[in-house]
Amino acid sequence: MDPLGAPSQFVDVDSLPGWTDAYEAKQLDSHQNPVEKAQVDVRSPFPYRKDINAKIILWKGDVALLNCTAIVNTSNESLTDKNPVSESIFMHAGPDLRDELQKLKGCRTGEAKLTKGFNLAARFIIHTVGPKYKSRYRTAAESSLYSCYRNVLQLTKEQAMCSVGFCVINSLKRCYPLEDATHIALRTVRRFLEIHGETLEKVVFAVSELEEATYQKLLPLYFPRSLEEEIQSLPYLPADIGNAEGEPVVPERQIRITEKPGVPDDASDEEGLEADLSFIGSHAFARMEGDVDKQRRLILQGQLSEAALQKQHQRNYNRWLCQARAEDLSDIASLKALYQTGVDNCGRTVMVVVGRNIPVTLIDMEKALLYFIHVMDHIAVKEYVLVYFHTLTNDYNQLDSNFLKKLYDVVDAKYKRNLKALYFVHPTFRSKVSAWFFTTFTVSGLKDKIHYVESLQQLFAAIPPEQIDLPPFVLEYDARENGPYYSSYPPSPDL
Repeated sequence: MDPLGAPSQFVDVDSLPGWTDAYEAKQLDSHQNPVEKAQVDVRSPFPYRKDINAKIILWKGDVALLNCTAIVNTSNESLTDKNPVSESIFMHAGPDLRDELQKLKGCRTGEAKLTKGFNLAARFIIHTVGPKYKSRYRTAAESSLYSCYRNVLQLTKEQAMCSVGFCVINSLKRCYPLEDATHIALRTVRRFLEIHGETLEKVVFAVSELEEATYQKLLPLYFPRSLEEEIQSLPYLPADIGNAEGEPVVPERQIRITEKPGVPDDASDEEGLEADLSFIGSHAFARMEGDVDKQRRLILQGQLSEAALQKQHQRNYNRWLCQARAEDLSDIASLKALYQTGVDNCGRTVMVVVGRNIPVTLIDMEKALLYFIHVMDHIAVKEYVLVYFHTLTNDYNQLDSNFLKKLYDVVDAKYKRNLKALYFVHPTFRSKVSAWFFTTFTVSGLKDKIHYVESLQQLFAAIPPEQIDLPPFVLEYDARENGPYYSSYPPSPDL
């Protein structure tokens, strides 16, 4: 009930019947005996799992009305699509959502971006862009739609969300066959819950009346509610059930050889679907490059043009990005060493790096590089600042200069162009000397962006305190070194 006593229009996910509820009631009414496990000779690749089924809800209704941690919005690359799902979300969220979306500067097909929920019951909105479907590019469309669902789920895991409400991402405007798209949606969610089920409590598929019958038909294939239903559904599973994560895999295209390696295929189709294949998964497409040794030799001899060098660097970065999207990086994310917080006084996104949370000698630093790329790729498309807390770091946490050089060499040009400031908080004399040598002799263009910050009061002159989540140990250290004033500032409960 709202303050005036009128019933709320929003629907709490905990009040919705689960996927198994109606089925179990039907089983009790009909007194059917379940199939014993010993009787089953052939098991489905999606076996009966009561724990997973308990997380699934199929609900006929408007996703914008769900009271859950996040809901999903399907849109176009400029995030301005006018479809029933988006228009309802915009109407209920209020005008602040449009202002927030302008700051995101679009979203590529297959990606997912996060905003607040504003006036919605949901705390967050995850925006994603499904592919336009053309039969001649079916494999690309399947991979891209998989990426939509996978990236949405990855965001829920990284943000420790309890529940998510999915709309049907493939909109009618994009001509994706509903049944084909539903197979991808269901199996991707199923595989994610098999691997990361502990991270989500509820997954709601919010469907229209037109879509409900298809979901009712296909859900038992991926979420059978008994051994009997598992056996009955087995013959109806499609031949392609994807890999261990549900991603489409087409064997004849895992290694893609062209007549002229390194030369792009015809990319004349509208919206450049084929031209953007390098951004879709690491398993779906691979393109053979030219003679790498020859290219390196030409670089050393100064015979490759600047444009060719940039193109080669972009290809290398795209490979890293594809790998980052396919890799399970939850162990790196759990360190809370890199996270997004608010904005600075100029409205630029603030990213925080906590040096003490990086156990350099214990973790796979290549995975750390992949995680940095995974988190930062959509941040670096616009102006941002970095805050590095050197507070209480020691040799155990010191990032090797070779790693930093590799990171600087790997990342896209937008990272360097849009980084406007790097605040080095609580530096030591030794760290200042190391940073000076690194920015003078190893990388160029970074020295002028570094600002050494001895106290949080200096930092708050550039970034308001309410716009940055501070680890408690940073506050405690600053209070000891610079006075008790800061001890009254509440730390973030999540750090």
